[in-house]
Amino acid sequence: MGLKDIGEFGFIRRIRRGCLTRPEGVLRGIGDDAAAFRSDGRLVSLVTTDLLVERVHFLREAISGCDLGHKSLAVNLSDIAAMGGTAREAFVSIAIPDSCELAYLDDIFRGLQDLARKYAVNILGGDTTFSRSDLVINVAVYGVVAENEMLTRSAARPGDVIFCTGCLGDSRAGLHLILEGAGVDAPELDALLAAHRRPEPHLHEGRLLAAAPGIRAAIDVSDGLSSDLGHIVEESRVGARIYAAKLPTSDNLNFFCRRFGRSPLDYALSGGEDYTLLLTAAAGDAGGIAAAFQAAFGRPLYAIGEITDTARMELVDDAGNSAPIRPTGWDHFKRP
Repeated sequence: MGLKDIGEFGFIRRIRRGCLTRPEGVLRGIGDDAAAFRSDGRLVSLVTTDLLVERVHFLREAISGCDLGHKSLAVNLSDIAAMGGTAREAFVSIAIPDSCELAYLDDIFRGLQDLARKYAVNILGGDTTFSRSDLVINVAVYGVVAENEMLTRSAARPGDVIFCTGCLGDSRAGLHLILEGAGVDAPELDALLAAHRRPEPHLHEGRLLAAAPGIRAAIDVSDGLSSDLGHIVEESRVGARIYAAKLPTSDNLNFFCRRFGRSPLDYALSGGEDYTLLLTAAAGDAGGIAAAFQAAFGRPLYAIGEITDTARMELVDDAGNSAPIRPTGWDHFKRP
């Protein structure tokens, strides 16, 4: 059975099951002209949206439907995490070509619903349409945050410690394995593929950090550390100094780099789609914040540098020599 057999509205009826994970406050979900839900007037509303286009963001033959559904929601949840918010509602729009099997579409929504359930996010609607060639998925997420806890890119100050909530470069290595058709014959390489296909948004981490005294600016690492740090530097009108030896790289990435003759440092600086959080904290509060993070999540909050007043980004090597950091992460309109 294919999509033509059940039609647009049969497909909508098919996917609406399982989309409500938190029904309280929901007046109308999928099935009306618009969703209706009660919001808390005491909180700031957050809305984010991301578009995933076949052959630009993913290769359909190289990712399962479940993984694609997971990732399409995860990238949006990561944006909410970067603002310190709680994700509440999601809207999914999808343009479907004839070549996309119904079973694959079912798997996309299974992946969406599984991740939504994990973070108590309702899928309340969206849109479906026909595509003449490629599969296109757009997800929009609504979230909330207390105004005094909202994190932005523009609040960094000279002297702040720069932190990262996880390892860098794994997703880019997983993408390399896909694009190069490399044989995946080790658990370390399997883990890198999973990091690219099924990123985990740092929502809980973002909430803990947003509530911590001394946290200033934040962004998620979606385009690569060198590019995303540049956004904080630009918006906050500051500079940044990063220490190469302090950049966290996983054992999996180090295995990959030894196998393929790559540089872990290059992958840590330029690799996108890790969806860790990059943030700055007042130096006097940094130790307490790192200890609280370790206690809550059982892993370090990595201190990788400091904010300066130089209006430029620099990388300090093991010998103490510094060199400029140039944004080398993903840019849709400046691709090599």
